[in-house]
Amino acid sequence: MRIVVALGGNALLRRGQPLTAENQRANARAACRVLAPVALEHELVISHGNGPQVGLLALQGSAYTAVDTYPLDVLGAQTEGMIGYIIEQELGNELPFERPLATLLTMIEVDGNDPAFENPTKPIGPIYNAEEAAKLEKEKGWVFKPDGESLRRVVPSPQPKRIFEIAAITTLLERGAVVICAGGGGIPTRYADDPVPAGKRLVGVEAVIDKDLASALLAIDLEANLLVIVTDVDAAYADWGTPQQRPIRRATPEALAEGGFAEGSMGPKIRAACQFVEQTGGKAVIGSIHDTARLVSGEAGTVVALDAAGVETVEAR
Repeated sequence: MRIVVALGGNALLRRGQPLTAENQRANARAACRVLAPVALEHELVISHGNGPQVGLLALQGSAYTAVDTYPLDVLGAQTEGMIGYIIEQELGNELPFERPLATLLTMIEVDGNDPAFENPTKPIGPIYNAEEAAKLEKEKGWVFKPDGESLRRVVPSPQPKRIFEIAAITTLLERGAVVICAGGGGIPTRYADDPVPAGKRLVGVEAVIDKDLASALLAIDLEANLLVIVTDVDAAYADWGTPQQRPIRRATPEALAEGGFAEGSMGPKIRAACQFVEQTGGKAVIGSIHDTARLVSGEAGTVVALDAAGVETVEAR
């Protein structure tokens, strides 16, 4: 079976943890221990988030005023290499030596006229209190929105349209490699308005593509059988944040479309799962990294499938 696993940011950094290399490696090691059995039995592609990492790089870069801060597409490429290296090394420590692994920098095309550029929504970087956010907003022109009781910087998050390296990813899979790609939603790119005479000219874009939506496109293009979206909760929940909240066991894409899931958290994951299922007829599942084996078997998390009957919830215990 061909499986795409989209690791949430929590796979490398728990909420509130300092963004140190040691913390990220320890969390990646734990994630890779549960991913290794999947890799031994199936074709495996791993994507991952990069919100905290790309935000930290932007913050670090802004402290050096001799040059302009690197744009988000360049920072995204840096985080793809850094996080891919950690995952590749830790997963390699869990798998037989002869099993090939590859981390691939992945450019993804977006539309330069995407309305997302007028309404930044993608949170990146650490959390701030109101005073810290106001200072950075004044100094750097950054946009902030609530994240729980704190604030986080938000940037445009345009829709992914095309993955340029899909043929290379397919070739690596066919040769038995575990592929780590489309990290942080991939590197956002578009064709310039002034193409060079020899053809179109690809340029970077100041944005961060949603990792889950990019992973859904990846799974669709690879004709994957299963999309696993790993997050820091055990499932998607109906009536989240209320006394009536309860985990969703199975659901159709049509039923989930009416769920009103929060844009800053579960909303993109639900949309990604639904897109994959609707376009391929395969299955998607959303749940915790600790339940990975049971997510793959369909015994845990929220399973999204065409043959589900509406929304099946589990009563809160």
